[in-house]
Amino acid sequence: MVKNNNVIIQAEKQGSAESLYKPGLEGVVATRSNISYVDGEQGLLEYRGIAVRELVEHSTFEETVYLLLYNHLPSVREMKQFSTLFAKQRMLPQSVRHAISTFPVGMHPMVALQSGISLLQGEDYYADDVSSQLHNIRRCISLIAKVTAIMAAFERARHSEEPMPAQSKYSHAANFLFMLTGEPPDELATEIFDKLLIMHAEHTMNASTFACRVIASTKSSVYSSVSGAVGALAGPLHGGANERVLRMLFSIGHPDNVDSFVEDRLATGAKIMGVGHRIYKVKDPRAIILQEYLEKLIAVRGGEEAQNLYATAKRLEEAVEAKLGGKKIYPNVDFYSGIVLDLLGVPMDLFTTVFALSRVAGWCAHWLEQVAANRLFRPQQEYSGDHQRPYTPIDRR
Repeated sequence: MVKNNNVIIQAEKQGSAESLYKPGLEGVVATRSNISYVDGEQGLLEYRGIAVRELVEHSTFEETVYLLLYNHLPSVREMKQFSTLFAKQRMLPQSVRHAISTFPVGMHPMVALQSGISLLQGEDYYADDVSSQLHNIRRCISLIAKVTAIMAAFERARHSEEPMPAQSKYSHAANFLFMLTGEPPDELATEIFDKLLIMHAEHTMNASTFACRVIASTKSSVYSSVSGAVGALAGPLHGGANERVLRMLFSIGHPDNVDSFVEDRLATGAKIMGVGHRIYKVKDPRAIILQEYLEKLIAVRGGEEAQNLYATAKRLEEAVEAKLGGKKIYPNVDFYSGIVLDLLGVPMDLFTTVFALSRVAGWCAHWLEQVAANRLFRPQQEYSGDHQRPYTPIDRR
């Protein structure tokens, strides 16, 4: 088919970019960031240059949020002021609380979270003005504080229970567990949930973070950008793996059944949930830390079922390493997090939202970084369709 000059020029331009085409943008550097760093070969994860293990062992989620937003650890005075501000921001507007109470009972929690975040923008008249870094950070603090209240309110509403107000005496982790159950959380549950939040707070340019930055590049509000990130996380290829890991372990039933399960999966080419990662070629550092805290939790709370579940997981890890270790396939963060959340009493369909309640800190940090030095994302495509197709009138088709 003869192409006109414009088509030829366009084809030449696209041909010059053809060698750059990477499905899924794999390996493409889309932005520069100083928020977090991952070395997949060494199993290293850092937030603002600090190893995640250091933060888990010595910090709190609130202090980690401060680090991500401000790029430095706070002084005693700064931490006190931040904690006070953070606590004051947990209360949801009445309009949002009312809307959540009317959400369909069968609504997926991720949809409820995404909707609740969008509703918050209705209460922020100047949300679309992103010109002030101070106001941008304040909005981020408010949003990070409120997402736990959104999720807890929805969980209680779908069981016909009134939402529990946040308590200033509780930490962020303790408040979520309290607002979820209505019962004062014990120290161990609070400690481990806080560690879990730290470990999930940030992880470089994954799909949801990229979605957040793309939306932010249009100078859209933090609510729209984070809402979009939640939508990306809701997809089964990104979020929800810890829930599927737990279901898988229940289906295996006992450590003695692991070998036959793995053989069957490998023979049929089916995926073993919770193992393998696009970045890590060793065991995910977060999985290592989570396993340590899981053992601590099981020693105190674990009954026979929990102990069997953990034994099954450990045997599965051993079997997978024996079969797939040569391919650098090891457990990721989702492998043990589902068992932890189950022992903490978090409903299974809330597992991915817990991930989001933590990751909103990282999303907000990326939103701040994007709007502060913005360049609108506008990638090119490689066209693979036809040219100059004739239009056929409807009576001749």
